Amino acid sequence: MISAGTRAEPGRQMAERTRRVLVRLGGDPGGFVSRRLTPDLLAAADLVLTATTEHRAESVAGHLPAVTRAFTIAEFGALARAVPAGAVGRHEDPVRRARALVAEVRALRGLVQVDRPDIPDPYGRSWLAHRAAGRRIARSLAVPLRLLTRSPASCPCACP
Repeated sequence: MISAGTRAEPGRQMAERTRRVLVRLGGDPGGFVSRRLTPDLLAAADLVLTATTEHRAESVAGHLPAVTRAFTIAEFGALARAVPAGAVGRHEDPVRRARALVAEVRALRGLVQVDRPDIPDPYGRSWLAHRAAGRRIARSLAVPLRLLTRSPASCPCACP
């Protein structure tokens, strides 16, 4: 997994408020250093997640074929909740499972209503804004992460 931003200043550490929220939500900020999103990173990515539709548009402008695998975080989460039971969990290999999830989500684009696809950027804002964004990201990714980490043996077509 790689993190990169459309306006990132390369080499910067994670903002302190963001780091604290990430840790409180169980994440590990170790090794994070900001980097710019490049066409090469987009070309190599199996999945591109952004906070807002504006970021998604800016991202794929650097590599247009990435549009089919670029989603906002909230959009990806909403679409993943509609993935048919067992469609992803049948794959033993985690890479195949991840690619199957992206394919299933892509197929649902336009068929599932996503009410609030954007997560406001908390950068430079209050602790509460960071916490709200962190919680929304965590809620949005809960189902996709569960689909990716559940083994086929423990999930005989009972996902999500």
